[in-house]
Amino acid sequence: MDLREQLTAAQDEAAWEWLEPHAKRDAIIWVSEEIELVDVGVAIASDNTTQVQRWIDEEVIRKPNATQLGQWNEDSSVRFHSLIVAPFVLIKDFDKSS
Repeated sequence: MDLREQLTAAQDEAAWEWLEPHAKRDAIIWVSEEIELVDVGVAIASDNTTQVQRWIDEEVIRKPNATQLGQWNEDSSVRFHSLIVAPFVLIKDFDKSS
């Protein structure tokens, strides 16, 4: 099984309460709807710093901002697509239709 297959299989759905400890240790990376969670995971796991920096510059991946953290802390029902690529946890807003 290659890296992409491994990461695809490792994706999960997570409630904010499960992710909050990772946020407290500053390990959450929010991924926009524009890109796939697995693509970001592959780039990070492969140490593709050029691609990761491009996404950071385009603001399609970033640390959650204070507004997001506040909303997520207030709404315990919020859910995310998640992928662990140690030491980070990648999250993407959960689209209930997917």
